[in-house]
Order: sequence, then structure tokens, then C-alpha cells
Amino acid sequence: MWIVARYLPVAPFSLKPAAATSSGGKTLLVPTPYAIKMALLDVAIRTLGLSVGERLFPALRDLSIALEMPQDLVVMKGFSKIRRPVESKDAKKPDETPEDFEARRHEKLAERMEKGQYPFYPTIAYREYVQYRDSFQVALSMPAGVAFPEELPLLLSGINYLGKRGGFIQLLKRPCFRDVLPGERFVDLTPDGQQPFSLQGTLQMLDDCGKSLTFQRANIYSTERITLGKERIIRHVVLPYHLTRSSRSYSWYQYAQQELEEEDG
Repeated sequence: MWIVARYLPVAPFSLKPAAATSSGGKTLLVPTPYAIKMALLDVAIRTLGLSVGERLFPALRDLSIALEMPQDLVVMKGFSKIRRPVESKDAKKPDETPEDFEARRHEKLAERMEKGQYPFYPTIAYREYVQYRDSFQVALSMPAGVAFPEELPLLLSGINYLGKRGGFIQLLKRPCFRDVLPGERFVDLTPDGQQPFSLQGTLQMLDDCGKSLTFQRANIYSTERITLGKERIIRHVVLPYHLTRSSRSYSWYQYAQQELEEEDG
């Protein structure tokens, strides 16, 4: 059984892969299972309290997730002017005394302050944003024999953004339960094994919660760390979208429906 919710994007979506740097990296085309589960956890904590969020976390962590995306996805590319915290990377020279080293650091700091570049300095960063042409659906399922948490419809109704802050979405109708997924365009983002895929599709590396991820590790205020490959795993998913047209300022992806039908035949 699945619980399905339909959302309308009201702002461009952006979410960099787990291995991307802070100053660059392409955006993913879809929200990752990890991002969706953390969004549900965020709603649970904000609306129901910390103790309820901690209680619901194991169920949210083990959810299976499928997405039905619009016909067209357009990736907008560009550079943004940002301000980055000043980090001292100076090293002591072999023939430099500790006093000279400190004097050189203070001189460099004073120069930055005089130019207005402290504690932040201006620089540029590459950014990508995805514009969805239409609404999309999120479907959630529990492991076999495990009941849905009764709070799950409320949590789906409370999500107002996915990915980076500013990727706002709006719920179009109340989440509903379905025995099977409605339609044939849903893509399983949390497959247990290899799945059939279109040769015309686009590979995405999506992060997800590992079975060993605990609430304390997921808590951003905790000192416990999340290790990529253990508590946070990577799933390789081929989306049924092919690149139709591209330039230095945008990339246009379309649903590969015809290609899928040809391969099935």
C-alpha cells in the first residue's frame, strides 16, 4: 500500500549531490529520499514536538519512496555572487619566527578589514536551479507487515519546501492511500536491487538513510557524525528523462515515454 501526495512547485528546486563542493556542482533533478525523509522529520518536530519526531524517526527512515515527475524539467544555470567566511590558511614559513608569522597574519587581517572583507569576503559560485513545468507526486510505502504511522498524512501536508531552502512547494490535495501506484510514470527512488531502466534516461546519485542511522546522528545539534556509505547511503537511479536541448544557460529534459514504450516492445 502507498500513501500519495501531489505538490505544485512554486519556486525553482535545487539540491546538490552529496559529493559536491560548496562553491560548485550541478543540481540533482529530483529531491533525494534523504531530503524527503528529513523534511518529514522536520515537520514532525516543528508541529508535534521533539519526542514525537524521535519516536517516528525509525518509521520515516525505512520508508520506500517513489516519485512521479512532470513532462518537462528545465535546469537553469548561472553564477551567483556570494560572501564566504574568512578562513586563515596561512602556514609558518621555514625561516620565519613565530613573532614574524603573527605579525604577517595581523597585517593581512587588517588589510581585509580595511577593504570590508572581514569576517566575510565576496566571491562567485556556480549554481543550478530546476524548474518543474507542472505538479509532481510523492508516494510513500512502509516495509511489508509494518503499519503506516497515523501521523504520516499530517506530515505530508506540512512539507512546504524540498532541497535547499527556497525550493517551495504547495500541497494540491489531501494525501490519500492507494493499493497500487496511480499511473505508470512513478520512479522508485529506493529500490532493493537492480531495476529496468531506459537507455535514454539520466543517471542520478541520490542519497538515502542507511539502516544504521539513528535519531541522534540525524540531529544536526548532536555531536555524533553521519558517515557517507554507512548511515547515509547512495542510490544510483536512472530517471526516465532524456536531454532534449542544452546551452550554457539551460538544459531541457523531457520524459522518455516513447523510448520506454519502444524498449518494452
